[in-house]
Amino acid sequence: MTVLLFMFCLYSQADLGTQAVFRGESIQPVTKTDKPAPTPQGAIYKVQTEKKVVALTFDISWGEKAPGPILDILEKKGVKKATFFLSGPWTTTHADIAKRIKTMGFEIGNHGHRHDDFPKYNNQWITEQVGKSEQAIFETTGVKTKLIRTPNGAFDKRVVQHLNSMGYTVVQWHTDSLDWMRPGPDKIVERVVSRAVPGDIILMHASDSALQTIDALPRIIDNLRKKGFEFMTVSELIAGAGVNSKQE
Repeated sequence: MTVLLFMFCLYSQADLGTQAVFRGESIQPVTKTDKPAPTPQGAIYKVQTEKKVVALTFDISWGEKAPGPILDILEKKGVKKATFFLSGPWTTTHADIAKRIKTMGFEIGNHGHRHDDFPKYNNQWITEQVGKSEQAIFETTGVKTKLIRTPNGAFDKRVVQHLNSMGYTVVQWHTDSLDWMRPGPDKIVERVVSRAVPGDIILMHASDSALQTIDALPRIIDNLRKKGFEFMTVSELIAGAGVNSKQE
């Protein structure tokens, strides 16, 4: 799918030295205010920073073989910060796992209801689909989602603008593990570790379509730590950029 978006940068607060990288609308410098920050416009791929911080993100749309072991690994490795994007139907049928994700303190985002490409449908359909998954996640975990990763990562400018208007920050990725292609754990590890950069959003899956992630994840964590990286949630990366945004 052709992505009809361009990359723009967000200016950062001087004391943090970070920028959030978006593709979409132009971004304005932050101004300190007591008002809640507006929803960033565009789709975020990474945060520009000199600090060695990354966000591990996991999409879950089906299955029960992968999520538990992945949560076990994160717990064993002492990784307390990660972001999970959950689909509505999966959350409803695997409420115990979804609740465990919440109990462990991980961030939860929305991954839609029907796993289909949003650009194929009108805004009303998108609103209904996002609303269904939002409700399922809230009823199961008590989390009101503010982040969304569209199914298959599919979007265009219209879709992003509509999701932004719903109050959602659209989250993509800078490093794709390609774990869903099942290239083998060694290749997954090599791809992530060699491509990760400061401020990276790393895409992985905790669905049963990506069982090789279970074998790759411990080594990914260990090797990223050896390179000096620390783990944050997507929201923490964005907040660390200390930025504001608006459309022009």
